[in-house]
Amino acid sequence: MKLFTKRLTQTQMIVLGYCIIIFLGAGLLMLPVSTKAGVYTPFTDALFTSTSAACVTGLVIADTFQYWSTFGQCVILCIIQIGGLGFMTIGVCFAILLRRKIGLWTRGTLQESVNIMQVGGIVRLAKKIIVGTAIFEGMGALILAVRFSREMSLGKAVYFGVFHSISAFCNAGFDLMGESGAYSSFTKYYNDPIVNLVIMSLIVIGGIGFFVWNDISVNKLKFRKYRLHTKIVLISTAILIFGGAALLFFFEKNNTIAGMPFGEQVLCSLFGSVTARTAGFNTVDTAALTDSSKLLTTILMFIGGSPGSTAGGVKTTTFVVLLIYVHANLRKEMHCNILGRRLDEDSIRKASAVLCINLFAVILAVLVIVTVQPAAMTDVAFEVVSAIGTVGMSTGITRDMETVSKLVLIFLMYCGRIGSMTFALSLRGHKIEAPVKAPVEKIMIG
Repeated sequence: MKLFTKRLTQTQMIVLGYCIIIFLGAGLLMLPVSTKAGVYTPFTDALFTSTSAACVTGLVIADTFQYWSTFGQCVILCIIQIGGLGFMTIGVCFAILLRRKIGLWTRGTLQESVNIMQVGGIVRLAKKIIVGTAIFEGMGALILAVRFSREMSLGKAVYFGVFHSISAFCNAGFDLMGESGAYSSFTKYYNDPIVNLVIMSLIVIGGIGFFVWNDISVNKLKFRKYRLHTKIVLISTAILIFGGAALLFFFEKNNTIAGMPFGEQVLCSLFGSVTARTAGFNTVDTAALTDSSKLLTTILMFIGGSPGSTAGGVKTTTFVVLLIYVHANLRKEMHCNILGRRLDEDSIRKASAVLCINLFAVILAVLVIVTVQPAAMTDVAFEVVSAIGTVGMSTGITRDMETVSKLVLIFLMYCGRIGSMTFALSLRGHKIEAPVKAPVEKIMIG
């Protein structure tokens, strides 16, 4: 086994690891004990649900509370936790507990898995990730359990608190609110500040990235000492959240949030902006949003969270780097500068590649789905971006999709979680580029 893994590149190991988790989860979800009706679940539907959980997406083919038994829900929750933290992080922590030696190859794979810039200190960071996750999820579960205990038994309130805390922190989007109505998500709590603020806080904390956690824990609140990556993540996250909320408020004030008190309108708008950044919950009917709000939500879903986090999307840093690159080109500047630092060429090339790969995947997926089944292209595009961004927001068409369309979404969720760039690099293997360069010749652009 060890010899086999050594033959794999680090990206191939990540790709294979998520495949194993997904298929194991699908196998468990197919069992009759996993459903409330005690029936076998078709392989495609089990695979779809397992992929959605492992890739912390939240798209579902059946309401989680109404269709899956407690055993099935626990299987989904375990897959979410493994998928959210990354199987390599959990594996390394088990190795630490068992006092096993962690080699350089394993450290490099962990670095690739959590998308950290250096190998040094990666094991120490893995410990911080596990401890931090336990603290944040534990606090969220406690507050939610206390809130839910007002309307349900203590045992059920604790279970709901734990499930939704893990799902929110991992930006998974799975919920058990189907008790109030299938696919209702948190619409019942649209005006509840405790539930909304806890869920939003968990989403944001999980979505800013483990590297940012580490930087903040070391430098506390001294913003000037933060690494450039941390500064970009924090600033862009704040702009996207509050900018998105302001636009959603404007687009929906005469629609889904009409008639609500001003405070509740602001709360719904904030929640909609935060959850669109790869979480997948909703407090208003997503299908009832205006076209402007759907387009804005699609953009937010495509951007997603930050690198090395539980979130998906092309990532905030990719978006910012490309904006800076375009700005520098328009001003005919030689270098891309931001916050007193110059961006390296490799970051710009990688950001361009990530954007192009994801755009190409979205366009191709939309084309395939609208070809194999009748559906509005806007709804299909929304669903496709939700899948590749590992968001989980839906206009309601996922559960009625054909098998081919489900397989397309499965592939998009998978690529969205491991990273489209990682998946593309895994196909390359150990290929070594020749040092010979081809002659240069200019072409016309634009």
